[in-house]
Amino acid sequence: MPDISLTMVVVLCLAALGAGWIDAVVGGGGLLLLPALLLGLPGNTPGAYALGTNKAVAIVGTTGAAVTYVRSTPVDVRTAVRIGLAALVGSMAGAFVAVGLSTDVLKPVVMVVLLGVGAFVLLRPAFGTVAPSGPVSARRVLAAIGLAGLGIGFYDGLIGPGTGTFLVLALTAILHLDLVSASATAKIVNCCTNVGALATFAWQGTVFWQLAALMAVFNLAGGMVGARTALKKGSGFVRIVLLTVVFALVVNLAYQQWVA
Repeated sequence: MPDISLTMVVVLCLAALGAGWIDAVVGGGGLLLLPALLLGLPGNTPGAYALGTNKAVAIVGTTGAAVTYVRSTPVDVRTAVRIGLAALVGSMAGAFVAVGLSTDVLKPVVMVVLLGVGAFVLLRPAFGTVAPSGPVSARRVLAAIGLAGLGIGFYDGLIGPGTGTFLVLALTAILHLDLVSASATAKIVNCCTNVGALATFAWQGTVFWQLAALMAVFNLAGGMVGARTALKKGSGFVRIVLLTVVFALVVNLAYQQWVA
């Protein structure tokens, strides 16, 4: 356990709770959890510990949300796992490239893409409100494996913020899922990518396991409540949260690019 005050431990646990809820509904919980860890850990702590502890916490909430979704709504687990395995490979490739590449070059591009996505969702009220009427074609599944798996997985390893949100948007657009089903599928994909990332951080010894275990309890609770909220409120509610998270992502990236 790092040398931090009890008050900060409470703050981190509350951040984990909120992040679990956000991540389960539409992705993007890392927007809250990772900055909280970066601020809460002692100033001389290497950043890798915040990243590793973040993954150890997030994987628990993501798994809880995925199980809650699968138990309550139809989810094509086989397709989700196939996309997830591709995302695992993509994230490893992205992390490899990130070693020699400044992500500051890519952040403005990501912001433009996010603004375009936000405008599209805002101007298309029917987006993600209707589930597919029949089985998804093999061509669409392959496209999802390529874009949502390899492509977004690569982004996750390269930059990271908003991966869950991008997954929800891509799965909705490519597989024609409603936003609730897309969120459920995204959680399974996230589980696959988190396993790979956590294994890497654990091997490097950059995880505060005691702190992560405590925060994970709150993240799990937030994730399960968030999944139930999305299932109960439906796609319209998820759409509102989605737009909020997209806006928050743009602000967060802009701050990192030009202020921090």
